[in-house]
Amino acid sequence: MTLPTKITVIGAGSASFGENTLSAIMRSEKLKSSTLALVDRNADTLDIVQRLAERLNREWDSHFTITAHTHHKDALEDTDYVVSAIEVGPREELWKSDFEIPLKYGVRQPYAENGGPGGFAHAARNVQPVLEIVRDMEQACPEAWFINFTNPMTRICDLINRYSKIKAAGLCHQIYLGYCMAGAALAKELDIAIPDGLEGMHADVMQHPLQQMVIAQAVKKLDIRAAGLNHFTWILSIHDKRTGEDLYPLLRKRFFELEESFEPLTRRIFQDFGLFPVPGDTHLCEYLPWMSDPQTKPWERYNIRLYDWELMASVRDFSLDRLNKMASGDMTVDGLLETDSEGALEMIENIACAGSHYHLAVNLPNNGQISNLPQNVIVETPAHVGGAGIQSVQMGALPEPIAELCRREIVSAQLGIDAVVQGDYQKALQCLLLDPVVADLDVAKNILDDYLTAYKKHLPQFWK
Repeated sequence: MTLPTKITVIGAGSASFGENTLSAIMRSEKLKSSTLALVDRNADTLDIVQRLAERLNREWDSHFTITAHTHHKDALEDTDYVVSAIEVGPREELWKSDFEIPLKYGVRQPYAENGGPGGFAHAARNVQPVLEIVRDMEQACPEAWFINFTNPMTRICDLINRYSKIKAAGLCHQIYLGYCMAGAALAKELDIAIPDGLEGMHADVMQHPLQQMVIAQAVKKLDIRAAGLNHFTWILSIHDKRTGEDLYPLLRKRFFELEESFEPLTRRIFQDFGLFPVPGDTHLCEYLPWMSDPQTKPWERYNIRLYDWELMASVRDFSLDRLNKMASGDMTVDGLLETDSEGALEMIENIACAGSHYHLAVNLPNNGQISNLPQNVIVETPAHVGGAGIQSVQMGALPEPIAELCRREIVSAQLGIDAVVQGDYQKALQCLLLDPVVADLDVAKNILDDYLTAYKKHLPQFWK
């Protein structure tokens, strides 16, 4: 069954989109003859992706209608699905600044992407662009689904949920690192081959292919159900797909038999809280109140590695150059035959064609799927996707100590979103005061003032 639909991709010029989501959508038999509207403010990268899409359309006989636009408003009419991967840039340069500004006041953030003061700044820059998109969707395509990939995921999805009428779902692949760690721990029992050199779950270009080798094996043999907040979810159950056996008792034993250098923070939190945290140390650390003490320096003890901003910026440039060669016909596109859209394709295909799909992790408003977190806040749980839309799986309650860690992050995140939408300095300050990374009243104010000055062009609402 094919059902032509219209998909608008905003932030289409990102290298990861061209490599993964674009190619996955254009391979779809179910979406043949659909319309694909590509949107990016950067005309040069948009041109690369448009030419690549046109090549795939010809060579794969996809029958898509492809359009390209430098402003989303020109693309939204008759749209059924908006896939958004926008990022106010330059990404790595701003992320590095988010980390370094608090250092002046003795606050050494663990990671600074999604939690901590950096999580506030990162979200704040993306609020107005996302809000503009969803407000324009309310006029042009009010029934369309908004599929979000922009981080910080919890905060951006909360923005859409509370400040627009648009249906939104946030997708993230972090759940697969839970499969990777569980696969490494249970390798002997599950006959999973662990490649030499696998050190952990950090964002290292050398580690990524090793992680993928383990994940590919583990997802075939394990059924993991996790719940919590994005980059802060917890395994509630783990079973052998072949036998149905409950593997949690064995995981509790085998994980602690791995080398102590393998995800040491995950090991400690698993030990102290009794549930296995999914995201790996470098994201887990962002939401914990014990990772920023300047005297004990826990980041050294737990070997929390920073994102390599310069290297990743170079990788991004390399990836765009590679896409350009494919778009120009100077490189084969055979490598795009096995790409993964990280869930976007599954959402679109199964809603549009009334399919039936179980997705491991979707960010949606809490309507009881986590019973001891507040209603309507954004939570990440499994979901069923079909013609009726996206229906979350009811997961019950988190252990109360873990729920309390989540509640603090929820309140801080929502204060940050309210602050940026309303241009409210006091709420922004309260957001930082409640953040687990911050331990001093004056320091919170100093960091906020410096952020607002450094990012004045992105946050003019605070300067009226």
